Amino acid sequence: MFIQVIKSKLHRVTVTESNLNYIGSVTIDENLMEAANLIEGEKVQIVNNNNGERIETYVITGQRDSGMICLNGAAARKFQPGDIIIIMSYALMDFEEAKQFKPAIVFPDTASNKIIK
Repeated sequence: MFIQVIKSKLHRVTVTESNLNYIGSVTIDENLMEAANLIEGEKVQIVNNNNGERIETYVITGQRDSGMICLNGAAARKFQPGDIIIIMSYALMDFEEAKQFKPAIVFPDTASNKIIK
């Protein structure tokens, strides 16, 4: 049996930009991507703590050390700069493997989106 489990989580980051005229996706600072074990093109779920919106999209690599979290395309109507969000990805794995799996959960500084050491 296979189950889906949380693989990666950026907990409480702040949206820095929204770009309605971009094709779509979420652009994330490369440092945050690495810390959360996310790769470009990976499917993510994003929840907005300010308004309750939930979307699924894919990751685009943003400039390293920029703190960028930019919602692009249609998501720009539902996520605005200053909104606090959670970005999550999931993995499909064997039930027994899932019992031992440890997700990458990152708690950045909400004001700057920088990784707290």
